[in-house]
Amino acid sequence: MTDTPARLLSLLSLLQTPREWPGSELAGRLGVSARTIRRDIDRLREYGYPVEATLGAEGGYRLVAGAAMPPLLLDDEEAVAIAVGLRAGAGHAIEGVEEASVRALAKLEQVLPARLRRRVGALQSATVALTRGDGARVDPRTLTTMAAAVAGPERLRFAYRARDGAESKRLVEPYRLVSTGSRWYLMAYDLEREDWRTFRVDRVSDPFATGARFAPRELPMDAREFVGRGLRGGESYPVDVTFAAQAAELPQWLHSEGHETAPAPGGVRVRFRTAEPPQWLAARLALTGQVFTVHGPAALAEAAAALGARLSAAAGTA
Repeated sequence: MTDTPARLLSLLSLLQTPREWPGSELAGRLGVSARTIRRDIDRLREYGYPVEATLGAEGGYRLVAGAAMPPLLLDDEEAVAIAVGLRAGAGHAIEGVEEASVRALAKLEQVLPARLRRRVGALQSATVALTRGDGARVDPRTLTTMAAAVAGPERLRFAYRARDGAESKRLVEPYRLVSTGSRWYLMAYDLEREDWRTFRVDRVSDPFATGARFAPRELPMDAREFVGRGLRGGESYPVDVTFAAQAAELPQWLHSEGHETAPAPGGVRVRFRTAEPPQWLAARLALTGQVFTVHGPAALAEAAAALGARLSAAAGTA
């Protein structure tokens, strides 16, 4: 194999199989000399692939974990499996991985051949996922279209159904996709209304990027804060909770940016701001599976007490 780029890709594909490869075997597989294999290994290392060599008469090579994530070569079955998994994580807002799932899915589907896209779509339509709470299902294609437009940045058109059922067409500059753990929201600048808006993604249909790029505006505030205010209909409020657990035992959303954690007697204390309704936040805190104490605000403590009373009554222990 004399084509160096093609040979490097073939070599990388072999090394991604979790085993140690003797240099002589790699040379035989690729039809080159052991010296060429050594040069190619050095090139892969220069590109950021951590290839480990073992000493000895044969001199083996294997790909190991490194400090950074290099590109991977996937066969058809692997690409389909990853795309289906990412669609599940994105479309059903699996807490802690939802936003990363959308970004990764947008990158993967951009390069998937049409034949593999059809397979992914067929598998997705043939499966049913159990969502948490009242989470609404979202078409992953809608999310990836929006994610690509955000990354563009590119203006986006779509049909939108408001809470009261009114239908409208929107032309927006998309800025951020935000997951609350049960629903997806798009923060965007509405060009016709000349103002910032929040759109529930499960109410969006037929989204498409127009191809028109735009110069990003200055955000009025953090995207999570903006979406949270819209959900609550007002300002955010401070939350102060102690968990009878270690920080590592708490779910990822409690380690989000802006959340402060500190050791406390018998556990960890978490402080942050949110605009989520106290009733919903009390349920999310209960779903951590950890014992917790609410120090503030009073509305959250009352919501937690009411939730506990209802659950005790439902269990017949009240």
